[in-house]
Amino acid sequence: MLRQAFSRDHTTDMSITGVTKIFAVVGDPVVQVRAPELMNQVFMSNRFDAVMFPVNVTAQDLGQTMHALKSWKNLHGILVTIPHKFAACEYADTLSEVATLAGCANAFRRESDGTWFAENFDGEGFVQGLATSGFELSGKHVMIVGAGGAGASIAAALSRQPVASITITDIDPGRSDSLAQRLAGSTCAVASAAPGNIPNGVQLAINATPLGLSASDPLPFDPKHLGRECLVADVIMKPAVTELLKTASAFGLAIHHGAPMLNAQIDLYTKFFRIRSANGGVKKALAP
Repeated sequence: MLRQAFSRDHTTDMSITGVTKIFAVVGDPVVQVRAPELMNQVFMSNRFDAVMFPVNVTAQDLGQTMHALKSWKNLHGILVTIPHKFAACEYADTLSEVATLAGCANAFRRESDGTWFAENFDGEGFVQGLATSGFELSGKHVMIVGAGGAGASIAAALSRQPVASITITDIDPGRSDSLAQRLAGSTCAVASAAPGNIPNGVQLAINATPLGLSASDPLPFDPKHLGRECLVADVIMKPAVTELLKTASAFGLAIHHGAPMLNAQIDLYTKFFRIRSANGGVKKALAP
C-alpha cells in the first residue's frame, strides 16, 4: 500500500496495481510542475485508477525518452512542459488544429488504435484563467514576451479572441517573426517586435518566458513603461508571486498570477484524458 499525500489537508491510501493507468509529465526542469499533484487529486476524487509522475529529461535525451514512454502499453497520456513543447510534436501521430497553429503541444493521448494525438491547452487555459478573473479581452491590445511553448500557445489562443492586436517579442527574433507569420490569418493585427520594445497602449502584458523561476532572474520586461490601465500577467506557477508581479504591483498595476491558467488546464486535461468517476461523471479537481 502506497500512502500518498495529495494536499496539505487531504491524504489517502492509494494502491498501485498491475492495472493502474500511467501518465507522465516530461520537462527540464520539473521541480516547478504542479500537474502531478493536481492530476493525482483528480484521479483520486474520481476513483480513477491512475497515477501521474514527473520525468526530468534533457533535450538531448527527449527522443529516446518519448519513444520509450510511448512503448509502455499501460501509458495512457503524456504532458509536456519546458523546454520540450516544440520538439515533442515530432512524436505525435496527429496534431490538433491549435497545436499545429502554435507549432507546439503540451498534451499527448493514446488513442484506441494505439496512435498518439497531441493537443495544446496552454493558450486556452490562459484565456479561461483570465475569464475567471473577470478580465475582458474584447478590443484589447496585447503584448506577449516570449515566443516559446507557452507564448506561442497563448498567442494562438488569443488570435481567436476579439482582441485588437497582439505584439510578440522574443530574444530570438526569428522565433517571434515565425509565430507572427503563422498567425497572420487571424482577425486581429499580429506583429513581432524587438526585445525590450513595449508598444504604446498595451492593455495586457504577458510574461511567457521562464524568467522569474529563479529569484536571480532579470525581469522579462519593465512594468514602469506600461500605462496604469495595463494588466500584467505571468505564466509562472512557482513562485506564485514573481518579481515581475511584485514590481508591477508596486507601480500600481493590476496583476494576474499563473495559477488560474493551470487550474483551467486541469479541467481541460480531465476531459482530454477521458477521466470519469465511478458514476460516469467528472468531479471537480480539489483546490490547490
